[in-house]
Amino acid sequence: MSIPTDGVLVPPRVRRLAGDDDLVPVWRNGIGGLTFRATGARGIRYVKWGPRNDETTVEAEAERLAWAGRFISVPRVITVGGDDTEEWLVTAAMPGENAVAPRWIAEPEVAVTAIGAGLRSFHDRLPVDDCPFSWRVADRLEKAARRGIRVPEVLREAPREHDLVVCHGDACSPNTVLTDAGSVAGYVDLGALGVADRWADIAVAAMSVEWNYGPGWTETLLAAYGIDPDAQRMTYYRELWNAT
Repeated sequence: MSIPTDGVLVPPRVRRLAGDDDLVPVWRNGIGGLTFRATGARGIRYVKWGPRNDETTVEAEAERLAWAGRFISVPRVITVGGDDTEEWLVTAAMPGENAVAPRWIAEPEVAVTAIGAGLRSFHDRLPVDDCPFSWRVADRLEKAARRGIRVPEVLREAPREHDLVVCHGDACSPNTVLTDAGSVAGYVDLGALGVADRWADIAVAAMSVEWNYGPGWTETLLAAYGIDPDAQRMTYYRELWNAT
């Protein structure tokens, strides 16, 4: 996953959805999907496009955005659709910039602290008992099997899921949007949101801050979240993420 830096061809579907808007590619995922910022008379929108796949669907993401939007700040869905070969999601822009914008890469302590504190607020505010979605280990393993992924046997023995929250499902730094003051404005890319052990999110967030800001930021993240390290769960959920 990365910010596109080379020439990006605009898929015909994206151009039809954007109309006369100016398009700038802002993200490319690992399965060939692209996200564009569309700017025009209707303001700023984001067009998320990708090939139809078995990992996540934009329909599932739209459902999760609608549910999570009752409790936290997430993008408003404008339109969602798909056919046998491609899918798309258009959302309204949120104020702020994602946490790996150049400004925040230059201020890693502010960004990592915001990510940690924001993730704790995310977990505290979303009600587990009301959440219709799951991201628990058994569901993730079943989904991996349907996709033909062979998960190492050692990962089938998960630590006890004793501390359930509603997890983001992809708590990487770019999916946190920050205000100009350096606090959390909201969250994007909620296609895997669901109930799971809180360490399923924390482990991914910790990996991401090391990727995005350099080594040594995990302690800052955990301190801002307000939790002591749990090496067993951290290791397990990192390996599960990498395997699936």
